[in-house]
Amino acid sequence: MRRFNTTGLCVPDQDYMVDISDKIRRIKEMVDRGDYFTINRARQFGKTTTLSQLGKALFNEYICVRTSFEGIGDEPFEDPESFCRVFLKLIQQALRYSSAGEDTAYIDHWFDDTVTGFQQLGDHIGRMCRGRKLVLMIDEVDKMSNNRVYIHFLGMLRDRYLARKEGMGFTFQSVILAGVYDIKNIKLKMINEGVYSAAAAEGKLYNSPWNIAADFTVDMSFKADEIMTMLRDYEDDWHTGMDIEAVAEGIYEYSSGYPFLVSRICKLIDERFERDWSGEGLLKAVQYLVRQEQNTLFDDIFKNLEAFPDLYQLIYDLLISGKGNEKNYSAGDPVVSWALMFGFVNNKDGKIQIANRIFELLITGYFLSKDVRRQDTKTVGGVFKYDVVKDGRFDMELCLRRFARHFRQVFSKDDAAFLERQGRLVFLSFLAPLINGEGFYYIESETTDAQRMDLVVTYGREEFIIELKIWRGEAAHRAGYEQLAEYLRRKGRKEGYLLSFDFRQEDNREKREEWIALSAPGGGEDLRVFDIRL
Repeated sequence: MRRFNTTGLCVPDQDYMVDISDKIRRIKEMVDRGDYFTINRARQFGKTTTLSQLGKALFNEYICVRTSFEGIGDEPFEDPESFCRVFLKLIQQALRYSSAGEDTAYIDHWFDDTVTGFQQLGDHIGRMCRGRKLVLMIDEVDKMSNNRVYIHFLGMLRDRYLARKEGMGFTFQSVILAGVYDIKNIKLKMINEGVYSAAAAEGKLYNSPWNIAADFTVDMSFKADEIMTMLRDYEDDWHTGMDIEAVAEGIYEYSSGYPFLVSRICKLIDERFERDWSGEGLLKAVQYLVRQEQNTLFDDIFKNLEAFPDLYQLIYDLLISGKGNEKNYSAGDPVVSWALMFGFVNNKDGKIQIANRIFELLITGYFLSKDVRRQDTKTVGGVFKYDVVKDGRFDMELCLRRFARHFRQVFSKDDAAFLERQGRLVFLSFLAPLINGEGFYYIESETTDAQRMDLVVTYGREEFIIELKIWRGEAAHRAGYEQLAEYLRRKGRKEGYLLSFDFRQEDNREKREEWIALSAPGGGEDLRVFDIRL
């Protein structure tokens, strides 16, 4: 019986898998053209499984040399000779499982102990590839990227490729390198790991040894209709009665098709939450994933945030500090490049935004827990969960009224400077313990800026939309109504909440706690908004 697999290579007859045949077809077209290219995606984005499926699709037409640098990443390789010997051994091993596996004499000839440098290695590759179509696929290439010889290895492959283009040599039909780190970021990784100083890395290493690479534009994330192919296979086995389309769309809404997250949500529903494929079961799986799960992907996220302070600040600005709308995509910005490479963000219409809802939930919680621990100033308390939860339902209006009452008791005009910077953090630290265990919240990074933040709170089966704003006058407040109305329309909701922080002198403030009616954008039924001003 098949299962949902999140711990390595997925195999069709053992694991439930999304149908990626169209992606494989597009990658094969690149191989047919003789392209050399890289598949750079974040951790657990399906790279290894994709190479496996590609190898099967190419088996009858090409000799696929599929190997990995996973096991040799710790080798020092201080000289080309040691690298060449290991590389040729890897080629031999891979060929035994290729379409040339019966040709033992050919496989034996691949290892040549007279090859002691990259010029000789290139010549040897030319001899062995003559009259044959070999495709070299190397997984986990970034395991070797802290070795200087790797740069020269790439340069050799480039030189052979260019010689072939000129009709002056033979080499692999196609070379595919898969890993997290983009080739152009190898220098940055080497500097970070102390292999090179910034000064030593200038010059030859600054220029990419892989500038022959074709653009790899295949979208390896899963769309909702692709997720449905996996769920249909599952449903054929288990007959749960799930609404396949609704479940696939729900999974996509939270994961944006990140392969590991898609499979992990499914695995949690199947194995931990008793095959509850309802909307409630999906929410339970997501809540468990972001609150209790420990896995290597999340470990990598936290590790990279802490290892790269500029990256930490970029993501913090997108989610917390209100500078998100200032972050334009720039191909030349190394911090943005790292955020894209690690899978933290996407480029959407020239703006960068957090890659998926689960990352928003996970990283926001991480930032806020650290901020709250560091906070040595006043916070709002005095409200307990049983005050705002009645018969399993969360009373958001009462929650906001209680927050306002205690906020006014705790803070004074002397705190205005602090609150203008951290007012939203004060509210979120107040809200978190009240929904803990039954709900969660996330910040819409796309709409976060210095003056507003859209917050979505989920509790049980209910969802609440709250806009947090700093008071900037009546005109800006009316604009806030319009912004919230448009966001409610996009989310398909009829009610929302507007919480404004007013930092003017006490005599100029107009406290407000009331429901108001707003016209729906584009017509239709009026919307209701609870307008509360502090």
